[in-house]
Amino acid sequence: MKNTFEIGEEVETSVVQISGDTVFIDLGLKSEGFVDAAEFRNDKGELTVHEGDKIKVFFVSDNRGELHFTTRLSGESAGNEMLEKAYKAGLPVEGSVEKEIKGGFEVKIGGSRAFCPYSQMGYRTREEPAKCIGQHLTFLITEYKNDGKDLIVSNRKILEQEEEKKIASLAETLTPGTKITGKVKSLQSYGAFIDIDGFQALLPISEVSHERVKDLADVLSVGQEIEAVVIKADWKQEKVSVSMKSLEKDPWDDAASTISVGEKIDGTIARVAPFGLFVNLAKGIDGLVHISALEDVSASTNLAKKFKAGDKFSVVVEKIDTAEKRISLLPASSAEQDMSAAKYLSSQEDDDGDTYNPFAALLKK
Repeated sequence: MKNTFEIGEEVETSVVQISGDTVFIDLGLKSEGFVDAAEFRNDKGELTVHEGDKIKVFFVSDNRGELHFTTRLSGESAGNEMLEKAYKAGLPVEGSVEKEIKGGFEVKIGGSRAFCPYSQMGYRTREEPAKCIGQHLTFLITEYKNDGKDLIVSNRKILEQEEEKKIASLAETLTPGTKITGKVKSLQSYGAFIDIDGFQALLPISEVSHERVKDLADVLSVGQEIEAVVIKADWKQEKVSVSMKSLEKDPWDDAASTISVGEKIDGTIARVAPFGLFVNLAKGIDGLVHISALEDVSASTNLAKKFKAGDKFSVVVEKIDTAEKRISLLPASSAEQDMSAAKYLSSQEDDDGDTYNPFAALLKK
């Protein structure tokens, strides 16, 4: 790199060392340039850069060979010359929101005063004026006129740029198949929103568990930490979907070995559909009794009036298709009924010493 820099000049470089409150950058010279570490700390006080990271900075001053750079202008460094350079280079500037005026806010930047319209304060949603007064914020100069006497600034553009960088960084890490840890932000009827480093991803209700979930509040709560896997990522629309059940063993993997054709199972109605009954046979596995197999009903029968979820329902397994995750069922008498019948027949055989004869039983009376 060259030996001299103009005030406000943009430099793309890399971090060579972080020491205390100073971030040293590579200038290709005998000595490094430096940036105040405070410029790279987030709301939690954590550093957002590491050694080797590429960054973009702007030259501020040369104090006896110590080259000071910044990612934004602030305080006394924001003279008219620097403000003009900041405007032309798109360099962020720091300012204090002094008061509310017609159409927006008056902002003090160094020794200059600027105007920030209501629409340019905050990100996406308009901020309440009272909350903004007195805040020290970062802005972009969008208009520079009359030698800096007329300045228009935008806080919103800064926040949009930060969000774009954040999204770009997340897009590199939150790819399909990536395991994540997040916190439940809110519960909706169709799913839960999960906070992942400030970004909200959707956990559809169908992806919570292999078991059917009717009400998310039964299994999740706001603030709960969960683990999930990214299943879809559309960064153009800023939409990401995650799945908890992808981390569970799929019960259908063992369905063929645990459930067999001809087997009688006392199940529970999981869902009533216009075309039949979905009966839960085991954890995460439902089979279908088609309406045509049900007694005393027709194609026009409203099954929801005759059956309800949670009712016990005994079935015989007719067909299993593990590839399509489908099981066809037929209605059957319950195991309890079969047992009662078996006991009754057995008692009659003991009485007669032979198979049960209803006519013989009548003659004994």
